[in-house]
Amino acid sequence: MTAPAFSDDFRKDLERLFTWRRDARHFQRDPLPASVLNDLLHASTLAPSVGLSEPWRFVLVENPERKAAVRKSFETCNQEALQGYEGEQAASYATLKLAGLDDAPHHVAVFCETFPDQGHGLGRATMPETTTWSAVMAIHTFWLAATAAGVGLGWVSILEPEHVSDLLDAEPGWNLIAYLCIGYPAAHAKTPELERMGWETRNPDRREWIKR
Repeated sequence: MTAPAFSDDFRKDLERLFTWRRDARHFQRDPLPASVLNDLLHASTLAPSVGLSEPWRFVLVENPERKAAVRKSFETCNQEALQGYEGEQAASYATLKLAGLDDAPHHVAVFCETFPDQGHGLGRATMPETTTWSAVMAIHTFWLAATAAGVGLGWVSILEPEHVSDLLDAEPGWNLIAYLCIGYPAAHAKTPELERMGWETRNPDRREWIKR
């Protein structure tokens, strides 16, 4: 089998895709066509996984009561996080919009089955956390596919994982990795919102390579 050849134009588009992949927190409320969401979920399953374990478990959260309960968990955790800042930093934190839970038409919880039978444990003996990393790779694949389709994705991490797992009747052995807000973004931007809001800036040292 001959590997596909990717053109210079494709590689430039790929770099633009990386640049425009942003964490969305402002959404239009119109739902995605079912085919679009299904295609994005399918694309996520093309991600690499340790030992071909495919440990990711995607849960579409559609019940309004469950969505509201997740929203309450976010509010509680966000308020607790605010108490960890003081002065100007606290005031700045309070202005940040850290989730699109109210407007995003689709919510997807991503779990990792930490010790799946699939894969027979290959590659996990000394680094069992590789199943978690594999689930993160699936999220990243989903994110890139969404960006390419003009769809926004926001990763909500200010939650109580065990509580959300209970709310969603997660199977034993499933660990919550991400709660994703998905929909068409209200606006597009090349730079992270946290940078535009003055919360943080990129560190040029992180673009250097360390040699040993």
